[in-house]
Amino acid sequence: LITGAFAERMKFSSMLAFMTIWLLVVYVPIAHMVWEPTGWMFADGVLDFAGGTVVHINAGVAGLVCCLVMGKRIGYGREAMMPHNLVLTLVGASMLWVGWFGFNAGSAVAADGRAGMAMLVTHVATAAAALAWMFAEWITKGKPSVLGIASGAVAGLVAITPAAGFVGVSGSLMIGIISGVVCYWSAVYLKHMLGYDDSLDAFGVHGVGGFLGAILTGVFAVKGIGGAEGDVLLQLKGALFTVVYSGVLTFIILKVVDAVLGLRVPEEEEREGLDVTQH
Repeated sequence: LITGAFAERMKFSSMLAFMTIWLLVVYVPIAHMVWEPTGWMFADGVLDFAGGTVVHINAGVAGLVCCLVMGKRIGYGREAMMPHNLVLTLVGASMLWVGWFGFNAGSAVAADGRAGMAMLVTHVATAAAALAWMFAEWITKGKPSVLGIASGAVAGLVAITPAAGFVGVSGSLMIGIISGVVCYWSAVYLKHMLGYDDSLDAFGVHGVGGFLGAILTGVFAVKGIGGAEGDVLLQLKGALFTVVYSGVLTFIILKVVDAVLGLRVPEEEEREGLDVTQH
């Protein structure tokens, strides 16, 4: 997820070093805090069924920090940077939609009713978010787009991830609608308001969608489904801690890698394209 934020800018060697360190220093501790029974978030009762906090807030915030530290792509804001191939984009989004059932429903670690409900609410939220993004784009831009629908679907997948084993169909419908609209705003308007270059909206969709999903889990959790009552303030506490932990340590890791290896490719290599010069 993080690589989507700084696409076309970072040296391949630096990316390998950064990702290895980030995995061990940032991801693993957060995963322990949230999912290991001795972790403080787990012990406090922070709900994250399949990784809204552990994966999406964590990586989304790290992606934002990468954008801010590395700066914008050459020509960003002045040259058109359209998706390379919308057919492949749609194929990829479709594969994500199907694959997401694996870890949302699979996080039940059993073939039972909770896994079935997790699969159902994942589908409902994703479809609702795709439509919500589409209509938001239609209203504000004058026409819908297939890229928007695909982006909305991913936003719904992200937002339902922490809630999948805790909410019912009505809750998932609301999570999908809210995440589709809010992530559209963050990816299209917030990014331009703040001026950062998030190539593939890793923060706008995953960071914002993960944060939103974590909070809404506290709103819509049904004890009869997941065995836990939702607590919005507790969810907010867990989400904010992850934002700070991931943001600060990602910044430090980037600075260390930059000092040792250098982060950004030379301008001529960036213009030629990293596929040719790096990979």
